[in-house]
Amino acid sequence: MELKKDSNAVSIDMLLIVHSEKRRTAQGTHSDRQADPGAPPQRRGGLQSIGNGIRKWQKFEENDLYGTQLTVEVHPQDAMPQLLKKFSLAKRLQGDKNGNTRPRQPGGKDTHAYPWDRSSLKSMPLDLRQFEKLDTYASQVTVKSGLDELVNDLLQEAHSDLERVRAIWIWICHHIEYDIKAAQEKDRQAFKLTDILRTQKTNCDGYAGLFEKMCRIAGVQCMTVPGYSKGFGYQTGQSFSGEFDHAWNAVYLEGRWHLVDSTWGSGLVDTTTSKFTFLYNEFYFLTHPALFIEDHFPDNKNWQLLKPPQSLRQFENNMYHKSEFYNKGMLSAHPETSVIRTVNGKATITMESCAPTLFMFMLNGKQEHGLLSLRKNGMKLDIYPPTMGTHKLQIFAKGNSDIYSSVLEYTLKCNYVDLGVRLPAELHQPIGPSWFSEQMGILKPSHPDPIIHTSDGRCSITFGVEEGISVLASLHGDDDLITEETQRRYIFQLHREKRTELKVQLPRAGKFALKIFVKKRQEPGNYIFVFNYLLCCSNTKVNWPMFPESFGNWGQDNELLEPLSGVLPANRNVPFKLKLHGVAKALVKGQDTWPLTLNSEGYWEGSCSTAGCQEVYVMVLENANHNFYSYILKYKVNDQ
Repeated sequence: MELKKDSNAVSIDMLLIVHSEKRRTAQGTHSDRQADPGAPPQRRGGLQSIGNGIRKWQKFEENDLYGTQLTVEVHPQDAMPQLLKKFSLAKRLQGDKNGNTRPRQPGGKDTHAYPWDRSSLKSMPLDLRQFEKLDTYASQVTVKSGLDELVNDLLQEAHSDLERVRAIWIWICHHIEYDIKAAQEKDRQAFKLTDILRTQKTNCDGYAGLFEKMCRIAGVQCMTVPGYSKGFGYQTGQSFSGEFDHAWNAVYLEGRWHLVDSTWGSGLVDTTTSKFTFLYNEFYFLTHPALFIEDHFPDNKNWQLLKPPQSLRQFENNMYHKSEFYNKGMLSAHPETSVIRTVNGKATITMESCAPTLFMFMLNGKQEHGLLSLRKNGMKLDIYPPTMGTHKLQIFAKGNSDIYSSVLEYTLKCNYVDLGVRLPAELHQPIGPSWFSEQMGILKPSHPDPIIHTSDGRCSITFGVEEGISVLASLHGDDDLITEETQRRYIFQLHREKRTELKVQLPRAGKFALKIFVKKRQEPGNYIFVFNYLLCCSNTKVNWPMFPESFGNWGQDNELLEPLSGVLPANRNVPFKLKLHGVAKALVKGQDTWPLTLNSEGYWEGSCSTAGCQEVYVMVLENANHNFYSYILKYKVNDQ
């Protein structure tokens, strides 16, 4: 990021993501609420979301954004702000031609640049921890009589213009509910301040009008800004025309104008139920203009606070990053266009985040037809639409919360389907080992890549396992050869020198999901899915049988050398060789009993005849003073 200076201004050259996409014409409506179906409901006036917001605005790393060059500027009023602060409110606000005292809009002569080091995504440096006490106080203030008394109560803990604006913002975001019915009916009564305080409900015009009035009472210059928005009801490809569908505010702080949207800061509207939910969103408080323009287009280009300003066509075609894109710590996404065309039936999406993050995706509402692998700071997704035509792809990120939120949406155009890329339906995300599997106790895997190709239908995967962690694996295909009962029988798990080995034999050619689960041995509960491999085999001659069935007494450090097949030939003498720890005796039981002997290398060896039996068991005696043998392995015998 390079600073450039001239005689009039300090500007920042930075790269803003700008994209082109096909847009459909839509009528201008009051679609001024942002929707996020992945977010949890919050109680009215709750402060839990404030804390979450503070944690979300973490330090961003210096990484380049890509796109169109943009200079970001702020346009303050002509009069000197430091002198204005010495006068009363009436003198601080300039009068219009009708005598109304309102601050004038920014003009082209105002050229004071915004600094932006991507440390907070705000238009001025902020440490949100400084607001914790003020936020708690402001959210708990109640309306006693009129607006003046409410503002006076809010300002008891505010000692600067910034804190005054913050207190007003917090109160509105936690007490004023979005009135969907009034917005749809364009009810002008919903804008009256007395009715807003009485019902504590309004639409975007009411939010903006209330915010402006409360700021003016507090002695802070504020303007209401109308314009277009990419909010509730917005469709990718939409054009904007006709009346403006949204309103927000600009406040004058420390010699510069700053942008806020208390409507979108207060909560969201669920697109499926059209119901409002209080959900505090820190993103829309003093948002940096380069980010605010992604979903707000003002009627007056000067209120973009950008130089050069964007055109309406640019606004329509720009890639739309939801606020959760930034709240979850995303830095960039590629491709940089919201409409993607597949190449040979495939599209690839990558995202960069400021910290390790969990992702998921949905193609047409289902988590299918894609391979998502986690990277240290981001992810890669290869998507294979199952049919030709237009598809909706949603990307979700978890961030620091327990909830996955939608951060990006793409429209996929597919004109070719590669039938050879059919993925197992049970292939869950993510695929391949990553920072997450390491965090869950699986270390230094032999196969770091998520896709394993095997020419003979067999593979061996090894990895280290942290102390106290138990590993479980299962194999999943798309036919009846692998039933729920046998999902683990095509995998044999061994432990050697602090490393776990998974021997895999495929029952046929094709694609299979090898799922890996972990669990702490000393803790109750189920195994947790960590990741899976995609196993691929094109050899049509492959027809491996299952491994022998193992029981609970099969020790983690035991080792099976032969026989590995769980189905033994009939009427044969079959050799056995195992390494068994902590046992006094071992035997093989078919129709008769065949003892195993311990050799000098520590292996139990022997043979067993399969004549006259359908099942063969390996049994051990753990204590020489006892005579009770335990089953550890079970084999089936082929029909004669």
